[in-house]
Amino acid sequence: MAKTKVLIAVKTYPTLAAKYDELVCTAGFREDGTWIRIYPIPFRKLEYDKQYKKYDWVEIDLVRNDSDFRPESYRPYSIERSFDIVGHINTDNNWHFRKEIVLKNVYTDLNKLIADAKDKTKLVSLAVFKPAKILDFVYEEVEREWNKAKLEKLNAKAMQLKLFANSDNPFEVVNKLPYKFSFVFSDENGRQSTLMIEDWETGQLYWNCLKNHDGNERKACHDVRKKYFDDFAGTKDLYFYLGTTREFHLMAPNPFIIIGTFHPKKVDQLSLF
Repeated sequence: MAKTKVLIAVKTYPTLAAKYDELVCTAGFREDGTWIRIYPIPFRKLEYDKQYKKYDWVEIDLVRNDSDFRPESYRPYSIERSFDIVGHINTDNNWHFRKEIVLKNVYTDLNKLIADAKDKTKLVSLAVFKPAKILDFVYEEVEREWNKAKLEKLNAKAMQLKLFANSDNPFEVVNKLPYKFSFVFSDENGRQSTLMIEDWETGQLYWNCLKNHDGNERKACHDVRKKYFDDFAGTKDLYFYLGTTREFHLMAPNPFIIIGTFHPKKVDQLSLF
């Protein structure tokens, strides 16, 4: 089986799944700029040298995910089968080489994107989107704990592994984020939307800020907003990576959420002359 070469662009915050403990939705680009989703991957259980970063090139054995109707969806041929990190694209020349891959197909009209998602001949479920204007970045409190029944099953499974593997370091499930973070924006036609962001980096930023503020959640959320609204939206040329969930792709009026950002510096047009 020939391995597929993928530029990793998306890692979502982990969710719980009884079969694999904890799952991360990973997505990226083939060399021709087309999207591909890789799921499931129990990322934090991978050996350290296999824990890919964003904008790493990886080679991995993939097959179509037959349980998912979305055409971009693939799964590893085997969870245990290793894949290789074979390169990385850095940020030189204001992300020039990343742009060559990422910005080949950019949506600016949200209605058009949703129509392509609902079109049975396209079923677009991953996209690069350029908002016309960022209006706000908001947060709201959500459930603080994972589903109790699912968590109990995972803890019981971890205890069994500890007993039979004689391990003193059982796998610990990642903490659930107690807040939902969202961008408020408009597209080129003035359509206003609020979409939540599920990027791993957003969650990690919250936990880091919480630690820096000695557990003060209000200050931590304020710092997350400052990063995304003041910095990314204020000083960067901001794009969204948008993705759908399989469950709501055909049901929700707008099935997309933000699964990552692409944010090179703004280019001063005057400097070109």
